[in-house]
Amino acid sequence: MGRASGSEASDEALMARFCQGDAAAFNELFQRYARPVQGYLTRLTGSRTAAEDLVQVTFLSLVRARGRFLSGARLKPWLYAIATNAARDQQRRNARPEELTAEGELPVHAAADTQDPRDPGLERTVQRALSLLPEGQRVPIVLHRFEGMSFAEIAEAMGLTETAVKVRAHRGYARLRELLAQQREEMRE
Repeated sequence: MGRASGSEASDEALMARFCQGDAAAFNELFQRYARPVQGYLTRLTGSRTAAEDLVQVTFLSLVRARGRFLSGARLKPWLYAIATNAARDQQRRNARPEELTAEGELPVHAAADTQDPRDPGLERTVQRALSLLPEGQRVPIVLHRFEGMSFAEIAEAMGLTETAVKVRAHRGYARLRELLAQQREEMRE
């Protein structure tokens, strides 16, 4: 009985192989997750450029922390926890008191980084509203809505109970609806 090829192997099997020194297993994990993690980090930070850098930091951290990966644990929540922590660390290092302009807008460079060819105005509006949420509400929403993670996976990634994640997400979605409605009203005026 041979090993499953990279594309057939589970994330956890690939991680186990990587922990045993199989570089090809790491390459497969990188291929599977680099783009989704970059998308998550772009939505979390509001900057594609920052997200590209953070993807590298995330996977470097995964390499360094591979000895702490517990057999039987799920890889995806662990990887997204690493990505979230990388973004949080970068935010602390680059802490600027003027995250928003006086008019409540994202700085020009951040807004330009989030443009989406489908509807740049809508993407910027949602990104702006997301950026106004506290991190404890923003992270569960981005992981759930944009990354398709279950509340159980998010709870594992955040080190919280599933109930706590659901409460944070519920409050965040409610606040996000308020912020989007408020922005829609301001656009009508």
